[in-house]
Amino acid sequence: MGNTANAALRNEVVSFPDEDLILVDDNDRTIGHLDKAACHRDQGTLHRAFSLFVFNPQGELLLQQRSADKPLWPMYWSNSCCSHPRRGESVDYAVSRRLEQELGMRTEAEFVYKFQYHAQFDETGAERELCWVYLGRCAAQPQPNQTEVAACRFINTTDLDRELGEHPERFTPWFKMEWTRLNSDYQDLLRRYTQPDQA
Repeated sequence: MGNTANAALRNEVVSFPDEDLILVDDNDRTIGHLDKAACHRDQGTLHRAFSLFVFNPQGELLLQQRSADKPLWPMYWSNSCCSHPRRGESVDYAVSRRLEQELGMRTEAEFVYKFQYHAQFDETGAERELCWVYLGRCAAQPQPNQTEVAACRFINTTDLDRELGEHPERFTPWFKMEWTRLNSDYQDLLRRYTQPDQA
């Protein structure tokens, strides 16, 4: 996608409260569909989701600050891109679609693991997801869609670990869980992405 098309994405609305998400059981089997707003209401209803970590050629992670208009965790920092497959979509397709919609980027995303979690934001809403975690690398600069992204930045792992230790309240709960798991259970794989490319 060229620069002109990327610029056109910057204010495009790409999320809708009535879009159908995929409900799953504890084994990630599809059991139905429910609109996004209802999936996140009250204690949340378990649905399929994904989180993508995109690294640049220098081995730095792209962080995204969520839009102030998000109903859950607005203005919190999180991983590069996280969202949901819609009814009829594969997770791989949703990862590609959403990365391009939010940041105007493309990557060959590598699936790492999936896990289930529940995080309560307030009395009105929560995340209850069975989340697929991916890693990717991209040399392009992000072109943030301002309806989804308040800001974005690249950070090296040393500075990220320090910031997470000093200010954990600035980050989304799923990002903290995923980064901890990647560092504990997938160190060798993660190292491939966090090491700078050889010139």
